[in-house]
Amino acid sequence: MTTESLIGQVQSVDTGNVSVQVEKESLLNNVQINQIVQIRSTKGGQKIIGLVSKIMRKAVAEKADVDSEPDYVVENIIKINLVGTLIAKDGLKANVFKRTLDTVPSINADCYLLQGSELSEFMNIISSSSSNPLKIGKYTISEESNANLDGNKFFQRHAVIVGGTGSGKSWTVANVLEKASKLQSINSLVFDLHGEYSPLHELDNTTLLKIAGPSNEPSDKDVIFLPYWILEYEEIESLILDRSDSNAPNQSRTLFDLIIQYKKETLTNENRQDVLDNFTVESPIPYKISDVLQSLEDLDVARDFSSSTTGRDGPLAKKLTRFIQRLNSKQSDKRLNFMFNDSEELLQYNWLLSFANQLLDFGNQKGLKIIDFSEVPSDILPLVTGLIGRLIFSIQQWMDEKDRHPIALFCDEAHLYLPAQTRGGMEEKGLKNFERIAKEGRKYGVSLVVISQRPSDVNKTILSQCGNFIAMRLTNPDDQNVIKRLFPDNLGDFSESLPILDIGEALIVGDASLLPSRVKIDQPTIKPNSATIDFWDVWSQKKTKKGIEQAVKALRKQHK
Repeated sequence: MTTESLIGQVQSVDTGNVSVQVEKESLLNNVQINQIVQIRSTKGGQKIIGLVSKIMRKAVAEKADVDSEPDYVVENIIKINLVGTLIAKDGLKANVFKRTLDTVPSINADCYLLQGSELSEFMNIISSSSSNPLKIGKYTISEESNANLDGNKFFQRHAVIVGGTGSGKSWTVANVLEKASKLQSINSLVFDLHGEYSPLHELDNTTLLKIAGPSNEPSDKDVIFLPYWILEYEEIESLILDRSDSNAPNQSRTLFDLIIQYKKETLTNENRQDVLDNFTVESPIPYKISDVLQSLEDLDVARDFSSSTTGRDGPLAKKLTRFIQRLNSKQSDKRLNFMFNDSEELLQYNWLLSFANQLLDFGNQKGLKIIDFSEVPSDILPLVTGLIGRLIFSIQQWMDEKDRHPIALFCDEAHLYLPAQTRGGMEEKGLKNFERIAKEGRKYGVSLVVISQRPSDVNKTILSQCGNFIAMRLTNPDDQNVIKRLFPDNLGDFSESLPILDIGEALIVGDASLLPSRVKIDQPTIKPNSATIDFWDVWSQKKTKKGIEQAVKALRKQHK
């Protein structure tokens, strides 16, 4: 290090931070918050790396004797958070940075400010440290150095991408997807709630899928149906059962028995004795909901003639009426065509295998699948997203370990279906599936990337399981506080810059980032449909074309 970059000596030492006294005021003017410093270590061949967290000037009173007035001496103090160690030689590698502290600095140890070529050299060490680089952008403090994340650790530990409206969050997601799509065997699903990422279908190895709308048929290409029979019992119960109904226990038990009965019939007809011997109500076996409905109607009007010729109401008579009405309502609701379509194709025993291939296959099909949820009703959205998440997790869990191929789920607008506060029923059932993925997914090769503009509204259990954070500009205090609590304690005030980040700029912290960094994110080649509309410019232009008539038609058809 050159003497020009020497800024002072260590004055006090704590476990994870130190104070440095700066003798010359001119040196203090060169220091900025979050700049990188290097402190001499007590171990040979090692240097301690820190981030500047606070710059202070304070007056200290000094008395020559008891009767005299105190003299005030101005002290320039820099607070530094220690983040790791730069090792001159580690085995066969030279200049290796590690996020560990073997030692802490001693009092009066020299502290140097990294700048110019020295800073570039250090940032290049950080960039080249990963053998599986995911290039995300350029470092704000060293714009000539690439900011690389460790691609393995980014997905292994789950990730969070947050940012307010217009901060560049969708660009960041598109950037990660673009880099990942170039990998030969990528396997990933994007939960696209508003059709933002549809332009990305032009990327290599990428396909665009859509949850079926009211007018779609199972024969339509790249359309996803989720028939009712793949729902777990609790999921279908939350969809059609009203717990406030006084007859809810009878309705629940009857539904349970009928589902078992008709699943048994399917297995018997298919000659699947091996499955029949071990299946449960949760086993995804096709059955006709019309058969269940007919049996419910029969039981609701059944009469018992065992004790008299005129007979009396059966044990379930008139107790299933409201339940039948709700089931009829769901079945006839065109918005739920993707779930209650009565096509024979969706009742085939092998349908589940073809659907699993559609979601998970990365060899015969394109590996990056963007699923458009824009036509799914908002009230059932948590159940639908949770259903897909559960199917992915279950298939991975039951797969032989040697055949398992890792898959990442990008959950856009996560606050809409991974809420911090659930209202019970469908929301709770869907959320439970994602909580399990967050806790256990790494064992089975399932990763979550949680994307939201309102982190304060996202489930805290899921966020706490994530080990990587890309935080863009957040102006809401509640959102800022959530991210601050998730950042490691030793980073101090690193997160204080969240509300003043530029568009496309992010704070990156976590296992995938060797050094907590402020990064200017690369713009993706293909931008998502999320660009902010320039109201004033558009209003200033003459425009004659109107889309109102077409919008009204689409509204009536519930299909664009």
